[in-house]
Amino acid sequence: MNVLFVTFDQLRADMIGHQLVTTPAIDAVVKEGVHFRNHYSQAAPCAPGRAALYTGTYQMNNRVVANGTPLDRSFDNIAHIARKAGYDPVLFGYTDQGIDPREADGPTDPRLDTYSEVLPGFTKELWIPDDQGPWLDWLEELGYDVDRGLYVELTRESRRPAEHSLSAFLANNVLDWLGRQRGPWFAHVSFLRPHPPYNAAGEYASMYDPMDVGDGIAPGDDLHPLHAAALELEASAAPSSEVDRRAMRAQYFGMLSEVDAQFGRVVAALKENGAWDETMIIITADHGEQLGDHGLKEKLGFFEESYHVPCVIHDPRHSEAFGTSVEAFTENIDVMPTLCVALGVTVPLQCDGMPLTPFLKGVTPIEWRTAAHYEWDWRFLFIGTDTQDWPEQRFLERQNLAVLRSSEAAYVHFGDGSWLCFDLEIDPTWRTTTVEPSVVLPLAQAMLSWRQEHLNRTWTHMLLSPERLGAWPES
Repeated sequence: MNVLFVTFDQLRADMIGHQLVTTPAIDAVVKEGVHFRNHYSQAAPCAPGRAALYTGTYQMNNRVVANGTPLDRSFDNIAHIARKAGYDPVLFGYTDQGIDPREADGPTDPRLDTYSEVLPGFTKELWIPDDQGPWLDWLEELGYDVDRGLYVELTRESRRPAEHSLSAFLANNVLDWLGRQRGPWFAHVSFLRPHPPYNAAGEYASMYDPMDVGDGIAPGDDLHPLHAAALELEASAAPSSEVDRRAMRAQYFGMLSEVDAQFGRVVAALKENGAWDETMIIITADHGEQLGDHGLKEKLGFFEESYHVPCVIHDPRHSEAFGTSVEAFTENIDVMPTLCVALGVTVPLQCDGMPLTPFLKGVTPIEWRTAAHYEWDWRFLFIGTDTQDWPEQRFLERQNLAVLRSSEAAYVHFGDGSWLCFDLEIDPTWRTTTVEPSVVLPLAQAMLSWRQEHLNRTWTHMLLSPERLGAWPES
């Protein structure tokens, strides 16, 4: 069986099946797959979100807390799993995972200067780091005068035909590679869009009228200090005028339709060459996008727009489940265990997630989680400052939050011991809080139990003794 693992960067769950936004390629996979409607990323921004996705572990265990936090070499990951199953897993795009410094060739190793290195185990078929160098090289070959500043050419996507977009460039390379494959393959296709800058390519920049796209959820009246602080930052505050907010949303919608069209070329190729019924397809995102909701843009904080992401899986071996939707809470940490089961590899003990395999067969598991969990850490704002010399060295360890999101409420626990609880039955827009003990206490207890259940398990299932009780590690 082939495996096509697709990620779209910064894609919200509510964009799939949206009444206005057209995504025919993703919709085609939904029609011949299983759509997990209440699916959540475990962290933001990119590196933390992807660390959880690629290793099947919560942030509290993998400890990738920021873009630039190294991924510990001890963790297994989806590329290693593919290799155990006999594949040579290839990458198109990027994985945003910093190397373990112990793997560096000394302190001058250039890989220590970036968080956008490639996850260990992948073959770089087309690596596109943060500077988008390969794409810019291609644009120059096409005759464009290119500015190599970070993201500059992405802000100019609307000035060029869509067939010259970053997404088109990636899809071109995937299609060329697919045409050369003769045996089972494993490919991770990592699209950047609809990640900002908010500028859609070619005709997609004018595809949606700003008057039609809505204005998002307005901030509530009683703002948490973290929310209020985010509204004061240019990097996280949505445009102040409704006209500009609608323009931002229209461009995001256009970026999504454009990248879906490029993904659609890959879907069409699989169907044309007969590989569709031999290919497992997994679609998800590393995190979501605020898109003006609660007065915010980008991805941050505790609101679920930054973490509620799509998950669609096409498993050709289980056509009986095609077209079904799953309402149960699922998480990106479930992807790696699902791949393990699909490829016949033992699920590593490190994994916090659970295989989605029963759902792919049309079966509802007897036991399953009743809430989704995610975390956000903002210590990156202080790393490198004199706060690390403060007498209270635990300062950085309190710059984080964790969220438990059930069907009825969302409980947010901050590293300093404070908390918030949103009553989602009364107000699903996350603007109504509650301090009712009968609501808050069970959620706080559930979060404590969640953390206790998912503590690091590296050696906890083994006893050193003459009998050597427990499983011997595979590697």
